[in-house]
Amino acid sequence: MILLSSLMRRCRAASLFAAAGLLAVVAAPTWGSAAADTLKIHYAVTLIGLPIGTALVSGVVEPNSYRIEANAKLIGLASMMSSSKGAATATGSVVGSHIAPATYATTSANSVMTRTLRMAMNAGTVSGVEITPPFDSRIPRVPVTEADKRNIVDPLSAFVMAVPPGNDLVGASACDRTLPVFDGATRFDLALAYVGTRHVKTKGYNGDVSVCSARYHAISGHRMDGPATKFMEDNKSMEVWLAPISGTHVVFPYRISLMTMIGTTVIEADEFAVDPASHASIGH
Repeated sequence: MILLSSLMRRCRAASLFAAAGLLAVVAAPTWGSAAADTLKIHYAVTLIGLPIGTALVSGVVEPNSYRIEANAKLIGLASMMSSSKGAATATGSVVGSHIAPATYATTSANSVMTRTLRMAMNAGTVSGVEITPPFDSRIPRVPVTEADKRNIVDPLSAFVMAVPPGNDLVGASACDRTLPVFDGATRFDLALAYVGTRHVKTKGYNGDVSVCSARYHAISGHRMDGPATKFMEDNKSMEVWLAPISGTHVVFPYRISLMTMIGTTVIEADEFAVDPASHASIGH
């Protein structure tokens, strides 16, 4: 998510779930519906158990396309120490059980500066990136190659996750995947693996979720001498809980938790709904 990305940049961590991403973060409603469906999810963000932020993610998916928007801000005592906030959008097409990102844009702001990033893609290949103002070129970073910009997903589109037809929506088939993420500046893989199943209940959802472990692998764009990158690659305290949308083969992040260099951050849905829901509903 955007807020999570901001927090991790503050502790010099890698941009896992950037925008989340991971984040993120994000989700998609019914695929294959005759009309567009809208999913709205409200997330609460805590750091070491203390509420520090909120995020709202909404997505509109038509039979062959999608659009996702996310907004995040700090609250309470955190907002008194920093005025950081951010927003992001992503669009793309739906081809069978796969997605093809087309555009990604994010804006982050604090009391000192506002930065905007825009990225265009064609069938998973980056065709252009614009960052204003640009990142400090004096900081040594692992070069991003042209190969690193192919077969990727942006941080928001990364969490439009389809489960192949015939497979269970809760279980290993929901978790087991590697997400090749490029956020316009850094390229990393996020590997998810099935751990178990939990039953959760919140406003708008009551059902089982898949618990996935998450591992971060930096590829390029990160600082060459950054201790945060090593911290994240060694980090085994990362989980994503994925909830299914009934009547579809799509799962979305219900909860994200990870250890950062300043403590454990948790992003958890406390309210969500599909509107309109022509033939599908969330949960069981």
